[in-house]
Amino acid sequence: MTAASPLLDAAPGHRLPVVADPDRAAIARERILERLGEAQGDAADDLAALRAFLEDPTGRRLIDGMACGSAYLTQLAVIEAPVLARTVRLGPVAAFDEIRAGFEALKRQGGTEAQVMAELRRLKRRAALVIGLADLAGIWSLAEVTGAVSDTAEAALQAAFAHLLRDAARRGEIRLDTPEDPGPTSGLFALGMGKFGACELNYSSDIDLIVLYEPERVQMADDRHPQPVFTRIARDLVKLMEARTAEGYVFRTDLRLRPDPASTPLALSAEAAEVYYESVGQNWERAAMIKARVVAGDETAGQLFLKRLTPFVWRKSLDFYAIADIHSIKRQINAHRSGDGLDLPGHNLKLGRGGIREIEFFCQTQQLIFGGRSPALRARATEAALDALVAEQRVEAPVAARLKTAYRLLRTIEHRLQMVDDAQTHSLPKDEAAFARVAAFSGFEDPAEFGRVLLDTLKGVEKAYAELFDDAPGLGTAEGNLVFTGTEDDPDTIETLERMGYREPSRVVARVREWHRGRVRATRSGRARQILTEIMPELLSRLGGTGDPDAAFMRFDAFLGELPSGVQIFALFHSNPELLELVAEAMGTAPKLSEQLARRPSLLEAVLDPDFFSELATPEALAADLERVLARAIDYEDTLDLTRRWAGERKFQVGVHILRGLTDADAAAPVLTAIADAVIGALLPRVLDEFAQAHGRMPGGRIAILAQGRLGSREMSIDSDLDLVIVYDASGEAGSDGSRPLGPSHYYARLAQRFISAISALTGEGRLYEIDTRLRPSGSSGPVASHLDAFRRYHREDAWTWEHMALTRARVVAASDDSLTQDLNQVVREVLLTPRDADRVVVEVADMRRRIAQEHGTEDCWQVKHVRGGLVDLEFLAQQLQLIHGPDMPGLLLGDTALVLARAGELGLIEDGAMLADAVRLQRRMLGLLRLTVTGRFDGRTAPPGLIAALARAARLDEGADAEAIGDVLRSCQARVHAHFDRYVTDVAARVKAEGAADAGADPKTAMETKR
Repeated sequence: MTAASPLLDAAPGHRLPVVADPDRAAIARERILERLGEAQGDAADDLAALRAFLEDPTGRRLIDGMACGSAYLTQLAVIEAPVLARTVRLGPVAAFDEIRAGFEALKRQGGTEAQVMAELRRLKRRAALVIGLADLAGIWSLAEVTGAVSDTAEAALQAAFAHLLRDAARRGEIRLDTPEDPGPTSGLFALGMGKFGACELNYSSDIDLIVLYEPERVQMADDRHPQPVFTRIARDLVKLMEARTAEGYVFRTDLRLRPDPASTPLALSAEAAEVYYESVGQNWERAAMIKARVVAGDETAGQLFLKRLTPFVWRKSLDFYAIADIHSIKRQINAHRSGDGLDLPGHNLKLGRGGIREIEFFCQTQQLIFGGRSPALRARATEAALDALVAEQRVEAPVAARLKTAYRLLRTIEHRLQMVDDAQTHSLPKDEAAFARVAAFSGFEDPAEFGRVLLDTLKGVEKAYAELFDDAPGLGTAEGNLVFTGTEDDPDTIETLERMGYREPSRVVARVREWHRGRVRATRSGRARQILTEIMPELLSRLGGTGDPDAAFMRFDAFLGELPSGVQIFALFHSNPELLELVAEAMGTAPKLSEQLARRPSLLEAVLDPDFFSELATPEALAADLERVLARAIDYEDTLDLTRRWAGERKFQVGVHILRGLTDADAAAPVLTAIADAVIGALLPRVLDEFAQAHGRMPGGRIAILAQGRLGSREMSIDSDLDLVIVYDASGEAGSDGSRPLGPSHYYARLAQRFISAISALTGEGRLYEIDTRLRPSGSSGPVASHLDAFRRYHREDAWTWEHMALTRARVVAASDDSLTQDLNQVVREVLLTPRDADRVVVEVADMRRRIAQEHGTEDCWQVKHVRGGLVDLEFLAQQLQLIHGPDMPGLLLGDTALVLARAGELGLIEDGAMLADAVRLQRRMLGLLRLTVTGRFDGRTAPPGLIAALARAARLDEGADAEAIGDVLRSCQARVHAHFDRYVTDVAARVKAEGAADAGADPKTAMETKR
């Protein structure tokens, strides 16, 4: 009589699989028995035991339920029918011991690569069948099931290691002391991580490994470096384990838990790994190391490594920030005490709400905090860790008991999901019929009951998890989780980022992981990474609120890459969330402004000033503020740096006001001009003092700075350069009174160069402005500083029309003596009030515009300076009107182009003067905004949506207007301006030329062509 099978000895309360499809089960039984055929000897006993087992109602239900629930196990049962029969007769323990003996024999005897690969797969297949039967029958506990899967992986790895080490020795790369079992003395070892390290592998699990070597224990055959050899072994190990052949595969093998996997080889030296963990190791990596154990290779080397890593994993003292960072592992997951919103279809039992990961994190976070002082808490396995937390009075016993029960159920259902097709899945089916099949395979006749049990379990886990560190703010968002630990993307985090608006969430996750690995300078300190973790939800949410979150994120990444360090700026963001909002706006709307922030992140500190968003300061207030700042300067170099810092902060403030719509670029132009005026006014006397230390003062000498261009007309944009003419006055040839005296011309030439350098030189704080002095008499060939008399004589006798046009925007912005301001302004006024030949002026203006169009012509309406009907047309028209009519109408000499055109209209000199003035203002708003936000040409097809909205505001359109609509406004405006320019300039010049009333060959200076 055949003895009862050990597989019938199920644990009390165990649920056998439900036979959902009897016909399918009957076919499977027939195939298994057919495979066994006519057995002899022990095999005959095995077959008899199987037949008896199938006649037993419990035995038949087990095999039939397996056949209905798992195509994979059914296939294994057919292929390995003798193993099935032997397991039925001897029980799973004896059957599994035979498989282990097979792995041990393979480790010691080896074979060719093909032989080793085939035998590994056969043994794994048999182990999977035995473990599956023991699990479904309820013979083994969860710990025994996961332990057996882990033992199988470990035995397979050790056999693979032995084969690869012997192969390396055959290649003449290494020497082996014990070829029959080469691992223990090889210096090479593998750490099992995660569930593998804790002996908790699930049924269809990957194995996470870190492959390391100890150079001191490695015996190389020659003087070659061990790194390439062991990296190849690691690569071949992955192939041996996971390559799919006709025999299947062994285990999917993941080496990404090694230090900084994106930039390190597959096998690292133990020392390199230690350096990494001690310098940039993260808390989630500490948590991962809780479970690490040596699973293959040199056990001695591996244990020494883990011992040396003990201070990294188990810290005896933790400051507030380190504890908060450990808390962050838990707080990145949105947990709800109520369990509201939990939905079973498609739910991920591992990573989803109330899932296995929450139980594991519940243990690991507390182990990291308290395990440094309490070695009893250093358990690898989850249930053992819960018991230890209870024993150490860190967790109440009922809470731990509920979590252990939940853990066993969730892991068991996870195994059922994976047994179906040997797939690494953790998610319940979304399909109702498939959900019912999983319920039946899990032993539930009623899918509704299965759902209720599972839902109650998930809610209980989530409640316990939510109450852990419940006084700390969450690091998820209203949209969901934001988890960046580990090496795999968290599905809920991907969904969260998609809801935020990111098109490429995996790219975002990967880059955030690199930040946390210290791949940029700003995140290389542990404190920086801790604060970054705290601000991450707010940062990603703010960037997600921009028109193009992915582009904004990549600009922030570039910003981060430029930072020399991160602690200060991250702390600033943490303490002042409004700064994050501003930075996100800059990243999403103004790429150029974001580049400026990357170069000078200290600009953000200016935002903390209570008056930053108040009305922009007056010229008088700006000048006074700069003087207050410079009063703190300790020397001349400090003066230059303080001036640059002040001007940068003030220009940044104006830029933010424009970006936020608090003002527009046209209204901001006088403020930007006043900033430059203040800088010039403050630096001129200080440059004089510095220069005098070596060369003294020039008795009776005076110097003034004459502004032209947009500075002169108070029409500056954020990146305007300064058109300056430096004029001096000194009587006689007497030299300066310093220790190194200079004659007047040399003195003021050197002084002018010193002043220009004070503004344009690049220091640690950047440069103030680019300086252009080509509008001085005789242009680039003339002296850098002009004597007042020479300046007067040049403009009376030698200047070209274009130079007088430029003079319409001239004004003195600083002088060493008020009398020179008066004298120089008087010279300018005399020139502009001098009557001139109107026809010749018109011809020369038209000719200059033609030449500029040849060099800079464009039909792009967004190139508002040079496009026909743009700002050059408007400025030339205004300057022509001033030169022709200024002598009779001095009130026309206003400098600002819009004011000139409006006044000309009022005086009846042109039609539609108000329209032309509005055209100036519209295009100045556009120019100023584009100069603030865009590097290179503007392209409405790729521009950030936030910038389009800002341009719509500048065009006085609804913010919902698109680039095409804004372009239509510009093109319409430019067409009207172009028509007026032709009417008052081009057509008149053509008529004059036709009548021979002017010299049509007038040739403006090359310098002006270049300048324009």
